[in-house]
Amino acid sequence: MEEVCCCNSGAMFESCCQPLIKGQKKASTAEQLMRSRYSAFVKNEMDYIVQTHHPSSRDTVDVQGNESWARQADWKGLEIRSTVDGGESDSRGQVEFVANYTMDGEDKSHHELSEFKKEKGEWFFVDGKLMTTDTFVREQPKVGRNDPCVCGSGKKYKKCCGAA
Repeated sequence: MEEVCCCNSGAMFESCCQPLIKGQKKASTAEQLMRSRYSAFVKNEMDYIVQTHHPSSRDTVDVQGNESWARQADWKGLEIRSTVDGGESDSRGQVEFVANYTMDGEDKSHHELSEFKKEKGEWFFVDGKLMTTDTFVREQPKVGRNDPCVCGSGKKYKKCCGAA
């Protein structure tokens, strides 16, 4: 029975990411390589992860760590947020993505901006930067427009210090 590809392209795995993972075909775009690398994590195909890593940093791939993470995760889906370049005629590209998964009963996401490079007609993953949002923590309680002004004037905040 055919299965829909885990990369969320909508195509069947056998015609989408599987031929890339099995070495029968090369990715034609950076996004296609990104999608196939996600599928390789889902299918725990660590050889493909290593092979598609740029040769200059391939020896730094933590195969055991990646394999452990891939096995423990219950993968929920891939969301491509944006791509910059990375087309068939480009030599560099960026793909911002979110990989959603559950681990130890907790929903998690891996949000990354990945860099890709094409050499001799083949796309490689170069590096990734985690995209995190720092949580803003207020030092004082929030003052609403209609609350009394914090300065003690007795006026509403919007008519006093908040009028700026």
